[in-house]
Amino acid sequence: MHYVGRAWKFGADIDTDAIIPARYLNTSSPEELAKHCMEDADPDFPRKVKPGDIIVADKNFGCGSSREHAPIAIKAAGVSCVIAKSFARIFYRNAINIGLPIFESPEAAEAINTGDEIKVDAEEGIIYNLTRNESYRATTFPPFMQELIAAGGLMNYVARKVKRNA
Repeated sequence: MHYVGRAWKFGADIDTDAIIPARYLNTSSPEELAKHCMEDADPDFPRKVKPGDIIVADKNFGCGSSREHAPIAIKAAGVSCVIAKSFARIFYRNAINIGLPIFESPEAAEAINTGDEIKVDAEEGIIYNLTRNESYRATTFPPFMQELIAAGGLMNYVARKVKRNA
């Protein structure tokens, strides 16, 4: 699986409240959540993000509360994947569960700037910065987790397995 898009760079300790502010948690509609994704960190993000774009952040991305709304909002906004130095544990699990590809790469998180064109090879764990003609290593997932993400998350993955076995 490959992901290609323009980078949006954020700092360290971006918490779930910055990803989707609590004032919007009265809805579970992914489309509605997408309209407010990252707006407290960058008010222009919800209007300017394009399908396939990539969030790049420093350490501890997704810290704070355990709300699944955060990765849902990111995915619904059209973001193809998130690259960070590190992820908060609960965000990491929630992202995998809903099929949002995430990649840990301290080197990429340092080098990539907003606006850079990025290509991610999920199977090989290589992040290409097409703008700067550089590449970086990322932690890869085992094949079964790559299947889970490619299926669109845990529920879709299980549904496919049940259908195949029926």
